[in-house]
Amino acid sequence: MILRPLSGAVVGMLLFSGVAYADPVTGAPELTRNEIYKAKVASVGCKLAKGTSASSTKKYVTSLVGCLNKAWKPAIKDFQQVKVTIKESDDRRSCSTGLDVDVSFSEICETEVHVRLAKDWIKAKSDAEVFTSIAKTWSGVVTGQTGIGQAWVAMQNDASDAEMNQQNRRYYLQLDCFMGVSAKALGRVVKDWKPTAKSKLFWEDFLKNKYSGKTANRLYWLEQGYKTGKPAACNTWKASESKVA
Repeated sequence: MILRPLSGAVVGMLLFSGVAYADPVTGAPELTRNEIYKAKVASVGCKLAKGTSASSTKKYVTSLVGCLNKAWKPAIKDFQQVKVTIKESDDRRSCSTGLDVDVSFSEICETEVHVRLAKDWIKAKSDAEVFTSIAKTWSGVVTGQTGIGQAWVAMQNDASDAEMNQQNRRYYLQLDCFMGVSAKALGRVVKDWKPTAKSKLFWEDFLKNKYSGKTANRLYWLEQGYKTGKPAACNTWKASESKVA
């Protein structure tokens, strides 16, 4: 069961501001000593080709999620295969925020990855935006199936805003790091992570969320995951305060 969706956290985080363990996190072994940090993600030959039609883009998305299933299956105990649902073209509603979104986006709804395809992704000659969105969404699958997401939500919420915001950043920066691991596992060649580090999740323009961390720290964690290709590099919960600002 996916316990904590990538963007399904958005509404809850705005209403329930997260966590309150001291810096760095202690007393939460599901976060700091999770078994995923000892695991190896499989290298998968993932041949992806995105055309500029709705059918080719749909095939691209489906293939990408299939590759991510193969890559992470050996790393996650009791892994549950994740299905992808392509939303109807006129369905603009985000299940995680309740917002109607005109552009393309991906998110986790219950235990599936849901994707809305609009012209921005379909007509794009580059697959950069769609790959980034799906891979980031997939990081929510990892935190959900490993118990990290559940542990994050269950943490106390009686600390200061500064402490709570920091721990929320630890979660979202870990998603970035897992995205880097995914890219490495799929053989994705990334020479410059800066465009990704500056990108926002689809809901941030609406909700002005500031939990993603500084661009420099996003870049650091993306590169950590990508360079090593190992989840062990993604333990943001034990990182220094400066690395999660």
